[in-house]
Amino acid sequence: MKVRFGLIGTNFVTDWIIEAMREDSRVSIEAVYSRTQEQADAFAAKHSIPHRFTSLAEMASSDLIDAVYIASPNSCHAPQSILFMDCGKHVLCEKPLASNSREVKEMIAAARRNGVVLMEALKTTLTPNFRAVRENLERVGRVRHYFAAFCQYSSRYDRLKEGILLNAFDPALSNGAAMDVGIYTIYPMVALFGRPHSIKANGLKLHTGVDGSGSVTFSYLGMEATVIYSKISDSKLPVEIQGEEGSIVLDKIHTVDRVLFRSRRERSEEDITRGRDHHEYFYQIEEFVSLIERGEAESKINSLDNSLAVMEIIDEIRDQTGIVYPADKISL
Repeated sequence: MKVRFGLIGTNFVTDWIIEAMREDSRVSIEAVYSRTQEQADAFAAKHSIPHRFTSLAEMASSDLIDAVYIASPNSCHAPQSILFMDCGKHVLCEKPLASNSREVKEMIAAARRNGVVLMEALKTTLTPNFRAVRENLERVGRVRHYFAAFCQYSSRYDRLKEGILLNAFDPALSNGAAMDVGIYTIYPMVALFGRPHSIKANGLKLHTGVDGSGSVTFSYLGMEATVIYSKISDSKLPVEIQGEEGSIVLDKIHTVDRVLFRSRRERSEEDITRGRDHHEYFYQIEEFVSLIERGEAESKINSLDNSLAVMEIIDEIRDQTGIVYPADKISL
């Protein structure tokens, strides 16, 4: 039997997810939710989705779906996920999983009391190239430094400078640089090395109250990590995992197309890239559906503990850089 999905969110990311879902024969896309019937009908017609909803409660209680993919604004992730999990639906929720770690804990509690799968849709860590990183990590010897950058000038920033506030820079939606692009640098670090012992963060706070950019140093036992991220400038810096015997270099952290191993002793370079056979978003769909099929509670890579650790890290970064969201003061 196929896993029947409902979709929340009708933006370009959902378009990509649909492309990826249709590469997995175990998936059936059955329904879409939008706040307006017109938008729901238009998106459903575009993607040949048979059922449309304008009520989340009706969609959550419907027997038409087994699981939901959530790509709504960040501030909606937790309440929507909990609603669907309490109706017995599995949840694949876009990164960041929630507005803060308190919400993540409530989501994890909902998943466990309802016996459903909850997974954060963070694509990088489930790709073949990230698997190549994990499987070759011991070759670098004792790891001494992790460095990752994701700096991408947002076209929405130009609108902000014109005085127009769009979602990307709205604190009411729990947005900003750390939540949008910074998480791509932090999640792989946690997946590889676990939780850091200490965090030192700097960030540029915009007039709307969200961060436009940031840089963070993490301390681990015997190693350090540094990440930089920005929505108001560009960077083409590669990602490096530096060890005493060599290093692993990734061309970029959010969509890894090339991975190299550089040996210090042999002064050689080896291409350890693994080609993609599918859409870049396919691998998170594959992981999520496989968990449901096997009756497993959570992913070993995009695990609930990793998602909680990442959100606790971002909470600390926001605390140090003075970023506060309305959701921080709201109990679900």
